[in-house]
Amino acid sequence: MHQVVAVKAKKVPVRERLRRCEQEAEKQQKVEEVAEKLEKECQGLIEFHKSYHELFQFFCNNTTIHGAIRLVCSKRNKMKTAFWSVLFFLTFGLMYWQFGILYRQYFSFPVNLNLNLNSDKLTFPAVTLCTLNPYRYSAVQKELDELDRITHQTLMDLYNYNMSLVQSNWAAQSTRKRSPRSLSHHVQRHPLRRHKRDEPASLKGNSPPVDKSDWKIGFILCNETNEDCFHQTYSSGVDAVREWYSFHYINILARMPNTKALDESNFENFIYACRFNEVPCDKANYTHFHHPIYGNCYTFNDGNSSLWTSSLPGINNGLSLLVRTEQNDYIPLLSTVTGARVMVHEQNEPAFMDDGGFNVRPGMETSISMRKETTMRLGGSYSDCTEDGSDVQVQNLYPSHYTEQVCIRSCFQISMVERCGCAYYFYPLPSGAEYCDYTKQIAWGHCYYKLQVEFKSNILGCFSKCRKPCEVTEYQLSAGHSHWPSSVSEDWVFHMLSRQNKYNITSKRNGVAKVNIFFEEWKYKTNGESPAFTVVTLLSQLGNQWSLWFGSSVLSVVELAELILDFIAITFILSFRWLRSCQLPASAVPTPGAHDNTAFQPEPSGPSAPIGFTVEAVVTTLPSSNSLELHGQDRDAEIGLE
Repeated sequence: MHQVVAVKAKKVPVRERLRRCEQEAEKQQKVEEVAEKLEKECQGLIEFHKSYHELFQFFCNNTTIHGAIRLVCSKRNKMKTAFWSVLFFLTFGLMYWQFGILYRQYFSFPVNLNLNLNSDKLTFPAVTLCTLNPYRYSAVQKELDELDRITHQTLMDLYNYNMSLVQSNWAAQSTRKRSPRSLSHHVQRHPLRRHKRDEPASLKGNSPPVDKSDWKIGFILCNETNEDCFHQTYSSGVDAVREWYSFHYINILARMPNTKALDESNFENFIYACRFNEVPCDKANYTHFHHPIYGNCYTFNDGNSSLWTSSLPGINNGLSLLVRTEQNDYIPLLSTVTGARVMVHEQNEPAFMDDGGFNVRPGMETSISMRKETTMRLGGSYSDCTEDGSDVQVQNLYPSHYTEQVCIRSCFQISMVERCGCAYYFYPLPSGAEYCDYTKQIAWGHCYYKLQVEFKSNILGCFSKCRKPCEVTEYQLSAGHSHWPSSVSEDWVFHMLSRQNKYNITSKRNGVAKVNIFFEEWKYKTNGESPAFTVVTLLSQLGNQWSLWFGSSVLSVVELAELILDFIAITFILSFRWLRSCQLPASAVPTPGAHDNTAFQPEPSGPSAPIGFTVEAVVTTLPSSNSLELHGQDRDAEIGLE
C-alpha cells in the first residue's frame, strides 16, 4: 500500500528565486567550460589524418597548386580523374627533370669571361738577352780541349771529317799536356755510334752500313752493372753530335764548385748601345747570369732598381739595344746558330729561354711590339688554380714567385735527386744535393734519360701536381725585321762603331744586330672570370620552372613539403600500430567479424562453480524536498499570475 506524502510548498520571494536561477546558470556555464577544456585536451597539439585518402583529399581541396583540385572535382568521372592524374604527375616529373638540369649546371660551377680594356701608364716588363755564344771559360779550358780532341777523332771515324781545317786558335792547345782528370775513360763508356735504322744499337764497333740513308746515330747509356742500357738515338747526325757533346759538357761544368768562377762577362763587348725612353742605360739597370747553352745573359729592368714605366707607346719610348753577334770564342759543336736570343717576362719570373725566347738575326733591325694581357681566374670550386703555390705539393726551387713552369721544373729536379742521387745542371740545386757528374755518379746519364721519358709521359705526375696560377700576366709579341744598317749608311755607321766601340771585325754586316722593344698601344687587356650561376640565379631559374609547370609560388612549395611530411608521419604511425598488433598474443587479438559476447556466456560448469551472471545497476537520484518546494511554489506563482 503506497502512501502519498503531500508537501506544502512554502512561499519564496521572487528575489531569492532569481538569485538561485543565476547560480544554476553559473554552474551550467562552468560545466560547459570544463567540457570544452577536456575536449581540447583530448584533441592534442598535433593531429594527423586517419588515412592516405583523407590526406590527399584535404591537400587537393586546399592547395594553391594549379590542377590539384581537378583530381577531387572530377571523382565522379573516372576518365577525367585519370586524365588529370596523368597530367598532374607528368608535369610534376617534367618540372623535377628541369630542376635536375639546373642543379647539375649550378654544381658544374660555370664562369663568365669578362673582358676589360684599360688605359694607363704601363710598367715595362723585364727583358733578357743572351749571346747565343757559349763561352770557352778559362776555368774549364783544359777539359774542353780534351773533349774537343775526342770529338774530332769521333767525327773522323764516323764521317771521315777533319775539323782541323776550320778550327780556330783554341785547336792549337790540343797539343798541350792533357788534364790529369782525363775524359777518355768516361767518353769511352758513352761513345757516339751509328747503326742501321732497323737494328738495335750495338756496343761493339763503328762499322758503317752500306746504305747511308739507313744510318741512325746516337749513344748508349748503361747502369753501373751494364745490365740495363738506354739507347738515345737521332735520325740527324747534327742533333746527335750536339746532344752527345752537350752531355759531356754538362759534366765538365758540374765540377765547378762555384758557378761564379764561370763569370767572364764583358757587357761592353756584347752590348754596344742601350737606351730606354731616350735615356741611356747603366749597370744598375741589368743583371748578368750564365746559361750553359745560350752563354752570357743580361736581364734588363729586373726589379733590383726602380722599374721602368712607359708613358707613351711607340718605338721611341721603349728599349733599344745594339748588340754584337760575332762569335770569336764560341764552341762550334755546342752552338750552331749566330745572333742573339731575347725573351720578355715579368720581373718576378725566371727567364726560361728554351720556352719563350726567340732569336734575333745578325745584320737586321728587329722591332718587337708588345701587348699586355692579364688573366684572372676564379679559384676554389670554379677552377683548379692556385693563388701563390702554397697549396701545391711541390717545393719551389727558384727564387721567384710561383708559375707553372717553375713548378714543373722543380718537380723534375726533385724527382731527379730522389731517383738518381744528384741534380741536373740546368735547374736550381736543392738543399743538400750536388750536380750530376759521371766522375762521381757513373750512371747518372742512364737514370736521367729514362726519367725524361717518364716525365714527358706524365708518369712522374708533375703536370698533374702543378696547377695554373689564378693570375697570369702575358705579353703578346709581334716582330718586324729590316736590314741594318742600310747599304748607303753602313760606312759611316761602322766607322763610328770602330771609333767608339773598337768594332774591327771583317764581316761587318753579320757582326751586329739592333733590337727595339716597345708597347704598341696604351691599352692593355684584362680577362676576368665571374660566376655564371649564383644562388640568386638558381632560385630564379627554379621559380621560373615551378611557375611554368604549376603556376604557383613559394607557399605552394611549402604546401607540398607539408604533404610529404604528413605522408611520412601517417606511414610511421600506421607501421607502428601494425607492429604493436603483431607483438600482442594471439588470444588478445579479436577475430575479424566476431563479437564480444562474454557478458552473455555462462561460466564453465563445475561441481563447485556457481552460476554467474552480470547485473548492471542503474541509480537514479530523486529530487530533494527543497526542489519539490520550489516546483510547488513555481506552480502556485503561475496560478496566481493567471
